[in-house]
Amino acid sequence: MASRCTGVFRALSRPTTFSRSSRIATTSRCLATATEAAKSTPPPPPPAAGANDVLVSRIVDDISGLTLLQASDLVAQLKSRLNIQEIAMPAAAAAAPAAAAAPADEPEAEKPKEKTVFNVKLESFDAGAKPKIIREVKGLVPNLTLLDAKKFVESLPKVLKENLPKDEAEKLQKTFEALGAVVKLD
Repeated sequence: MASRCTGVFRALSRPTTFSRSSRIATTSRCLATATEAAKSTPPPPPPAAGANDVLVSRIVDDISGLTLLQASDLVAQLKSRLNIQEIAMPAAAAAAPAAAAAPADEPEAEKPKEKTVFNVKLESFDAGAKPKIIREVKGLVPNLTLLDAKKFVESLPKVLKENLPKDEAEKLQKTFEALGAVVKLD
């Protein structure tokens, strides 16, 4: 590097017929590219331990300098020379059943979840059970007068209760069915 710097100083100090600026630009470009090239080359990897270190490292260096097409040709020639057959990799074969099992799991995931919240709907009732059902509706709905409960029962089908848990909805359904009403859980 010191010799390059002295060369630049000598070139600047000599009187020549060429313009100094073009010569400075040329030598500066040479120095700039030389330093960039020195920075861009990675340091060589440390040598591997073993008897054939020199031979193996030379082969590795040669292979790492190949393009993808050349590497592909190298693989093809090695397979033909060493009689290596095309076989499926065990990892790829194991991945295929796993991929096939994944679609089988999807229909199970698509099954609708069991409903936990229900609406209790009064569909119809026996004519003789009308007074009992009106009293039950009046007791079920707070702030409902007897007259309002009668209008509610006569304007069927109507929703008695909304957003009830499964056990409470089934209990209410059994109560009204015991009185003679037809109740549906939605």
